[in-house]
Amino acid sequence: MKAQLTSNFRWTYCLIIFALSCSHNQNKAEKIESKVTSSESVNKEETIGVNKDGDMVWQKKVSMNEELRRLQFEVYELEDRVYGSRKYGSSGLFGALKTCQTHLAARENGGNGTLMWTEPLDRITDKEELFNIGLDEKDRLVGVSEEFLKDRLARFVEYKRILMKKQDEFDDKLGVCEGEMKSRAQNKKAPTEATN
Repeated sequence: MKAQLTSNFRWTYCLIIFALSCSHNQNKAEKIESKVTSSESVNKEETIGVNKDGDMVWQKKVSMNEELRRLQFEVYELEDRVYGSRKYGSSGLFGALKTCQTHLAARENGGNGTLMWTEPLDRITDKEELFNIGLDEKDRLVGVSEEFLKDRLARFVEYKRILMKKQDEFDDKLGVCEGEMKSRAQNKKAPTEATN
């Protein structure tokens, strides 16, 4: 009997937890207590002071439109640095690595003449934004794309992480490739200098 009560209690507890977790919508705006007293400004977004519980705190308060704009700009800039930009005609680290490996593979540089390229160009931000096309409340033809703010922020944070990893990877591969090109160039000069 006691085991059955314990089992029933566990199921009831699990159902309550499940119901509570389902009832909270993480995309609803919630009130945040951000008032601090005896405050001093550190900069435009940061303050030190005393919170409602009497604790001395450092607080950073950002406007979410500015935070999203900053994050998106960082991601787009990082992606252009990694993969280049067709708009501005730059090839980025991806293009520099491909050019170096092309030179490295050339027969005149001691290669076999075949470029072994396995890395696909993968601009992750090109895969975003599908628009619903239709008429808005003023009967204008518009395209609308909508997503939850927290989801968009999380997506761009993940884009940034992936692109920073790619940047480090391409920097390393480009350094190795350029080092190999220099080594081959020195080896080419060495026999010529020895015969003179």
